[in-house]
Amino acid sequence: MKKIKTALRFMILAILAGVICFPILFAVSGAFMQQWELAENLSPVLASGDGMASWSLLPRAPSLASLVELLLDTPQFFVMFWNSLKLACCIVGGQLLVGVPAAWSLARFRFPGSRAVSMIYLVLMLMPFQVLMFPEYLVLNGMGLLDTHSAVILPAVFSTFPVFIIQRFFAAIPEEILEAARIDGAGELRLFFHIGVPLGASGIVSAGILGFLEAWNMIEQPMTFLKTKSLWPLSLFLPQITVEDAAFGFTAALMMLIPAVLVFLSGQEYLEQGIAAAALKG
Repeated sequence: MKKIKTALRFMILAILAGVICFPILFAVSGAFMQQWELAENLSPVLASGDGMASWSLLPRAPSLASLVELLLDTPQFFVMFWNSLKLACCIVGGQLLVGVPAAWSLARFRFPGSRAVSMIYLVLMLMPFQVLMFPEYLVLNGMGLLDTHSAVILPAVFSTFPVFIIQRFFAAIPEEILEAARIDGAGELRLFFHIGVPLGASGIVSAGILGFLEAWNMIEQPMTFLKTKSLWPLSLFLPQITVEDAAFGFTAALMMLIPAVLVFLSGQEYLEQGIAAAALKG
């Protein structure tokens, strides 16, 4: 009976994994298809709008033409790629610079109104961008930052989501450890840098990875605050691709996926530890 349950769970997990991985396989196979094959597969839906699309996981005539065109003959792609990298790195760096001390303060210090501040952080975290879009637009316009990368970076730097994640890890540090360090003469800054940051590393790295993935894929913020195309990130490059450029679009999507996968794999161990620790502490 136990073996049957194990086999059933494995089958369910395998099916779910296949469903989750199918879009990736879809993008990979599409990146190596020629334009005529993609047009033949997708035209019933994207062109005429009458019929059903067909698809094969293996291209009938594999080609690297779209990859060569993207990497060697599309400078616009590289401009937007570096724009995305700049925005994502600046946002994550700013979030950690602001969020780690804020999370430590909320987790380890008790002051009048601390619970109210934590509640405000939680409420702001639940608010979608559409709610704050107009106030942010007015503030950024008043500061003269519209149509600059700072218009996207600054609001994201003060996101409450990293603070919420990291705070849970800082709050779980035993008070006895901190008291022992205080008895040995450690000040608050030393407690933060030598005890808080090392013990909360899983939460910090988890927040950094999730922040990078969110910043790398953001669409609404740059679409709202950036008008000059040379400032656009890669996430705004893909929606411009039509069915006539489908092969090029699949290749661009695949290239956009690579940095996100590399970041995820490089911090996967910390992210798993962070998720497991958060579940235990919850």
